[in-house]
Amino acid sequence: MAEIIFRSKMDVKRFYDHLRECLKYNQDILLIEDRHIVRILENKVSLEEVKDAFYQFIIKIKRDDWLRSILQEQYFFEDPEEQQHIMEIIDSVLEGAREDLTVLIKKNEEMPDIREAIDEIFQEHVSFSFDSFLKFRLRPYIKMLESYVEISIDEYKMEQEYQMFIQTLRDFLACREPRMDTLHLLFDEEITFFDEKFEEIKRGELVRMIDRKLLFNHPVYVDSASIAPLLSIAPKNIYLYTKNPEEPLVRTIKNIFEERVLIKSYKGLRDTKERVRQENSANENGA
Repeated sequence: MAEIIFRSKMDVKRFYDHLRECLKYNQDILLIEDRHIVRILENKVSLEEVKDAFYQFIIKIKRDDWLRSILQEQYFFEDPEEQQHIMEIIDSVLEGAREDLTVLIKKNEEMPDIREAIDEIFQEHVSFSFDSFLKFRLRPYIKMLESYVEISIDEYKMEQEYQMFIQTLRDFLACREPRMDTLHLLFDEEITFFDEKFEEIKRGELVRMIDRKLLFNHPVYVDSASIAPLLSIAPKNIYLYTKNPEEPLVRTIKNIFEERVLIKSYKGLRDTKERVRQENSANENGA
């Protein structure tokens, strides 16, 4: 027989329900509600199954509780919508989908071994307190979660600032009259601008086109080599040729200009340029 004692009535009920769902042995798992105890009859239930269920309870149920508690108590994020946005970032980091953020964690670089802590507590104690287990065995894990929360909050704030920046530039764009119908952009080692006849627009000409108010109002965020000329020209259509559609600057241009942007294959540039040249030649001959 083994038993786990909880301080919280909600936690003991959740663990009891979780254990019953995992093990499917309802008659061998007892809930003593008035004492907040879950008791398992080991002679009928595999201890390894109990330990695995306990592990899943920690990382699937309690982990979110601890993360939200850190958000509220240490960083004062009370709004559920904000919490959810940050939680989604944390989940992506914990799942290994955001290596760019994971590498920023300087402390506790290795994730503590929760299974090892569980093995130890079940070997040493027939009866133990979940809250004591948390305090003495899982403290390194909680510290790790605090690190993940910290970098995820920073990322959330940066994303909010980015969205505000994008919306400000969309508002600026909405007030601009297009100076060209079509613009072609080639992303290579540098960005090259072409007009609708596929004539290259030289750097000096682009600089003369830039609206100075744009650089004055947004000196840090607006790239004078790409974003500023694009916003100043405000073309109706932008054909963007790139090897990497997920490049940050490409995504920023897409986010600002939205449906005006058509991403084209880098290899398709030659065909498009030839087609435009033939169309221009036909128009001139027709004239």
